[in-house]
Amino acid sequence: MVQLHVKHGDESQFLVDTTVDVSLETLTHQVAAMYNGILKVDRICSEIEELAEHGVTLPPNMQGLTDDQIVDLKLRDEWQDKCVPSGGAEFKKDEIGRRNGYAPNGRMKEVLKKTVEEAKALVSKKQVLAGVCVTMETVKEALDQLRGAVMIVYPMGLPPHDPIRMEFENQEDLAGTQASLQVIPEQEAQLWWAAKELQRGKKLQDYVGKNEKTKIVVKIQKRGQGAPAREPVVSTEEQKQMMLHYYRRQEELKKLEEADDDSHLQSEWSDRQALKRQFQGLTNIKWGPR
Repeated sequence: MVQLHVKHGDESQFLVDTTVDVSLETLTHQVAAMYNGILKVDRICSEIEELAEHGVTLPPNMQGLTDDQIVDLKLRDEWQDKCVPSGGAEFKKDEIGRRNGYAPNGRMKEVLKKTVEEAKALVSKKQVLAGVCVTMETVKEALDQLRGAVMIVYPMGLPPHDPIRMEFENQEDLAGTQASLQVIPEQEAQLWWAAKELQRGKKLQDYVGKNEKTKIVVKIQKRGQGAPAREPVVSTEEQKQMMLHYYRRQEELKKLEEADDDSHLQSEWSDRQALKRQFQGLTNIKWGPR
């Protein structure tokens, strides 16, 4: 199997096993789907952490308003009584006014947080260092775990405007958010290797040969962004280690120079011929008048 180390920019994303005979059209769609799926997992995890702390989101027309403003406008959250967490709620006001403040109790909160940790671990970028490949099934497993935990804590479901429910139903609206800049639509995705775009009309073997034991680094990005920047031959961390080694070597050489100081050889006590000259009366000889 060919192993792809997928990066976006200079940041590692995940490892993928494939074959040299795969069409690049299929491979590009597969990598883009996994990349976007992992982004979805991260977004949902972030929202579930907020859900555990402050409950479900308020209706859009109530978000960001103060209590007095809500009273003055005679607004009411009709979902507050419908979406009650299992075991009852514990009130913890959301200072930014995005969620209703009726959070799950301690036990249910722990269910959500533990599931978030497990889902993050499945698609973590640390899997690259561990040499573990990620598949679309892995991404789906992480999403299923998160969906199951939310159903346990909120058996009646979440409001239709809650971003977690919208993410699970693929109805999320990312317009105007930083997250929208990270997503790469599958039709606009491009894979690059060795400063070459992997053209969709070809197969992987057209670029890397027929060796199934090949390992390559590919970069994913949107069409129209041009070739990704070449990575430095020496990474930042390797450069730091080289500088540290050079500094330590310099310090060692300084100590050796100090230890090998031979200035004492000019002293009288170190003169091997001093005794001989003394017997010959050749000591304390000065030229010129006394």
